[in-house]
Amino acid sequence: MTTPRPLSPWHVPPDHPAQLFLTGATPLFALAGDPRVSSCLYVPRPHDDVGEPRTLVVAVHGSRRDVGRLRDAFADFAEEHDCVVLAPLFPAGLTGPDDLDSYKFFTEPGFRPDLLLLDMIEQAAERWHIRTDRFHLHGFSGGGQFAHRFFYLHPDRLVSLSVGAPGRTTLLDPRTPWWRGTADVTARFGTAPDTTAMAGVPVQLVIGEHDTRTDVREGAGHPGSRMDRILELRDNWGRHGIAAQLDVVEGAGHDGLAVLPAVRSFLSARIAAAGRRNSAHGTVELTESDRRGPA
Repeated sequence: MTTPRPLSPWHVPPDHPAQLFLTGATPLFALAGDPRVSSCLYVPRPHDDVGEPRTLVVAVHGSRRDVGRLRDAFADFAEEHDCVVLAPLFPAGLTGPDDLDSYKFFTEPGFRPDLLLLDMIEQAAERWHIRTDRFHLHGFSGGGQFAHRFFYLHPDRLVSLSVGAPGRTTLLDPRTPWWRGTADVTARFGTAPDTTAMAGVPVQLVIGEHDTRTDVREGAGHPGSRMDRILELRDNWGRHGIAAQLDVVEGAGHDGLAVLPAVRSFLSARIAAAGRRNSAHGTVELTESDRRGPA
């Protein structure tokens, strides 16, 4: 017989008015350990603590930080797949008055957005019955920068990864320091990229076919267009045994919502593949078709 989880400090009684805001599209909840950052969720109804924890999808915003809009774009997906979507918010100005980028690069002393995301997930799990050990991660533009750098440091936490049109990329390059390369990753973060673990994570690189401008702010000091960079990233990862599915969305430019159908298709296949695995044997290898998804 399956029994509910023990009550946590974040438990809200069934008759409490706050229950109205804990399913569907939620408000932003501050992170207890660092209230400068927060997250909102989409939680399918009904939600209870019985049975297996729900799959978690994390969607990371770009520079404009439209977290509610991004979260809402995954609402139908969450209902269809009975999964929870978490959208973190890293506000502008966190590390200085003109800071737009600190959450993308992981370079500011004492500021680790990757660890803050993991804390957000753990805090959310105190209230919602979600899986925390591994999750699906998507980010577009600035969120794509966050997502692929998170991948270097925490591949073991990811079921799948979707990286959309990052303006600046980090390559697996032991000769070049972070953030352009990975020469000093161990000194900075206490861990080195585990390419074997990375190769075990299904990866999507996604971009609009017209995302080819070179006169954008994201390209400052980093020549080429986003298309050039995502192709360079695919080739760099491929040389290290990390196969990435490249989806170029016809008719789209630099538009995160325009590429979301391709992202949802990728994630749907990954969730289905994960569901076919025995949850008691989480190290079972995916087949090649599971890694790549539908043709």
